[in-house]
Amino acid sequence: MSIWHNDQKFDDLSKFSVNLDKHLGIEYLEMGDDFIKSRMPVDERTKQPMGLLHGGASCALAESTASVAAFLSVDMSEKVAVGLSLHANHLKSITDGYVYAKAMPLHIGRTTSLWNVEITDEDNNMVCRVTFTAMYKDIKK
Repeated sequence: MSIWHNDQKFDDLSKFSVNLDKHLGIEYLEMGDDFIKSRMPVDERTKQPMGLLHGGASCALAESTASVAAFLSVDMSEKVAVGLSLHANHLKSITDGYVYAKAMPLHIGRTTSLWNVEITDEDNNMVCRVTFTAMYKDIKK
C-alpha cells in the first residue's frame, strides 16, 4: 500500500532538483510505495578539503530526500512540510563516485513525520544513517 497522498506517483521526479539540490547535483531516481531514492555525486561540490565526502553534503542529501518524501505524503493543497530535526551518523568515508539516499517513513502523523534515510555508496556500503523529522504546517488560505 502506498504512503503517498492520494497514491500519487511522479514519473518525472527531476522537478524536485532545484536550488541547493541542483547545485550539489542531487537527482531523484525512484519513488516506490514507501520510499524515495536519490543520488549525489562525490565531486568538487560535495567534498571537504581533505578530499572526502563532506558530512554537510550528506546531511543536505538526506534532508532534501526526506523533505520531498514528507511533502508528497500529505495533501499539498492544505499542508507544507518543513524540516524540524536532523540527526546524522557518518559511518564511512568516500572519495569519488556517487552516494545514494533512500528515505523511508518511521512515522507519518497529523503534524509530524519521522524518516529514516540510509546513504550508501555504489557498492551498497552504508556511508551515513540519518533520522529526519518534518513538521506539517497549514497553508494559509
